[in-house]
Amino acid sequence: MNISRWISWWADRMPDKVAIRFAGSQITYSQFAADIDRTACALQQMGVMKGHRVAWLGYNSPEFLSAFFACARIGAVIVPLNYRLAPQEHLFMLTNAGAKALFFDARFGETAELVAAKQKTCQLVTSTDAAHDMAAESLPGLKRASDGIVSGDLVHPRNPLLIVYTSGTTGRPKGAVLTQRSIHWNGLNSQFMHDLHREDHVLTTLPFFHVGGLNIQTTPALQVGATVTLIEKFHAGEFLRLVEQDKPTLTVLVPTQMQAIVEHPHWHDADLSSLRCITTGSTMVQMPLLDIWHDHGIPVIQIYGCTESGPIAIHQVMESAHATAGSVGRPAIYCDVRIVDDDDRDVADGEAGEILLRGPNLLKEYWQDPEATDATLQGDWLRTGDIGMRDDDGNYHVVDRKKRMIISGGENIYPSELERILLEHADIAEAVVVGIPHRKWGEIPVAAYVCRGSKAPDAKTLAGLFEGRLGHMKHPRHFIRFDELPKNAMGKVIFSDLEEEMTRRITG
Repeated sequence: MNISRWISWWADRMPDKVAIRFAGSQITYSQFAADIDRTACALQQMGVMKGHRVAWLGYNSPEFLSAFFACARIGAVIVPLNYRLAPQEHLFMLTNAGAKALFFDARFGETAELVAAKQKTCQLVTSTDAAHDMAAESLPGLKRASDGIVSGDLVHPRNPLLIVYTSGTTGRPKGAVLTQRSIHWNGLNSQFMHDLHREDHVLTTLPFFHVGGLNIQTTPALQVGATVTLIEKFHAGEFLRLVEQDKPTLTVLVPTQMQAIVEHPHWHDADLSSLRCITTGSTMVQMPLLDIWHDHGIPVIQIYGCTESGPIAIHQVMESAHATAGSVGRPAIYCDVRIVDDDDRDVADGEAGEILLRGPNLLKEYWQDPEATDATLQGDWLRTGDIGMRDDDGNYHVVDRKKRMIISGGENIYPSELERILLEHADIAEAVVVGIPHRKWGEIPVAAYVCRGSKAPDAKTLAGLFEGRLGHMKHPRHFIRFDELPKNAMGKVIFSDLEEEMTRRITG
């Protein structure tokens, strides 16, 4: 039993139903099923077997979805890489995962060249027929040469299918391992969340390297036989055009996308009447932004979850989106929630505590990281590290995100990762990175530092430390020198005071 049966099941019953729309083309369920078989066969002919990891680097595409379900078919594990990261970060993930192969869009040849030089056991394959000057095979060529006959052992639902790398508090990414079972139960949570059915049409705007882009609506839509339109890379104008043209009923947008859309010149006269609702999450959503969409006649439902929960854990529903605005709703049908104090005792309604999750949608483990797994998975419960509360009506509220994590444009940024790089400079004695509010991105990372003596590096020098090592969205936007950082009697930085002072200095 494996989840590629979703596609073959619908192909048997509705062969001509459109499964995927992309760049003006349409792929029916029967065509999609056949392409999955060809991709699975091509993987096997490359030597990819059950349990092997296959990395993917590229923008949203039907080819990725075929590879995702092909891996499910043969029991392999797909590892989507964040294309916004630097090649060195990709190399770490590929090495950590022990990837058998890297499928890459030719536009990301820099990473492929680094892998060719440093990780010679990883096979390189271009995901399209686009020319590339490296000695790499092409996936379309491999599929054309395959006979479409897939062999191998039966795949168990508890077999790993997806490794999604998420930043850890140490600054090193951790690979959250989601099984086929996790994806299946997450899909059921989505069906109840969205009242999702085969007549729906999902417009996917978020990248597939996020579980939000892949699993809030995309894979659940294919589970129920709906249609999915893919946007290769989000642009507000393209979003508005496709909604008017293709009439999707559901979509997921992070707050920065929602803001970009309402600021687009075509917003006020765009016909968005086909949308039953917008689903949002990733960070706390400001009420004024929710009000704009609600006033436009489109309910916005919020979701709370994390990479480790697949991600659907707590959510609103359309019927109560207005009445419960500001909350993240109630637990998903197949996910239990507790709010506990520091002694793991359940707190009363109205009191804040750590959010714990339990359900079949949770990750199996962190890849090759038993210490992190044991710290996060305790018994059946996942410790999120997030602080929340339940109100008297049973709705949940997220009080604060993971300690010190910055969420900028929907991307998670851990300050310790940036601080470690700053402290490599010989003239810096202390470095602290915090997030400050930003109108477009929600938050941006900014760095405070204390020098060892009178000699101080300039902002250009400090900015150069990050080039080629971290994706640009992680780079601090400002560098502010302090004679000393605000600290308490125990010598610990008072982050609230530092954030307030940084905001004052930068925004005036």
